[in-house]
Amino acid sequence: MNDRNYKINPEFTLPNVITVARLTMVPVAFFLLVGKGDNKAAFFVFALAGLSDFLDGTIARRTDTVSEFGKLLDPFVDRFLILAGVVGLFVVGRIPLWVLSILVLRDVYLAIGLTRVKHRGGPQIEVIFTGKLTTALLFAGFSGLILDWPHTAGLGLTSLNWLPGFNGTEYAVWIWLVYAGVVFSLITAARYTSIGYADLFGTSIDKKVQ
Repeated sequence: MNDRNYKINPEFTLPNVITVARLTMVPVAFFLLVGKGDNKAAFFVFALAGLSDFLDGTIARRTDTVSEFGKLLDPFVDRFLILAGVVGLFVVGRIPLWVLSILVLRDVYLAIGLTRVKHRGGPQIEVIFTGKLTTALLFAGFSGLILDWPHTAGLGLTSLNWLPGFNGTEYAVWIWLVYAGVVFSLITAARYTSIGYADLFGTSIDKKVQ
């Protein structure tokens, strides 16, 4: 018995198990919000999924169990969670259409760009700080909007109903984190574009324009 050799799957690590578990939470949170209208339960599941993103990455780095599978799956789960969050919040009327459109189109644009870089033999582009900040802001903002509390009066700067927070109606204060996340998502897209251009052509877009 002691002489038997067991083959251990190097991808079967605690961080990857957490990431897969986080993936299963996404449809659960969406169903609780949209299907059941249970804000508290949906908030708990969504927030847990968002917090576990920090947990799996931290464990992987500290235990030296970073894997190619985890590096591929983790960003996918992040995008899936953000997509489920923004679509769910739009369906229940807490996010305007333009926020949904920007975030979805931005992800589609980046997916196409990264695919082209890889197809043309460019290196894998690592996650940058503004990308991590965008994810953190959107996770926090979406979690708060799912809970839908606390509310405060709008700034009253406009009467447009597609600008919650800027108009005069009551809104959940977390909308400001979502707005910040949208801004940083566009900054991140521009930065990734510059990095991808430099990887493919040996110069940045900024230098090319100059």
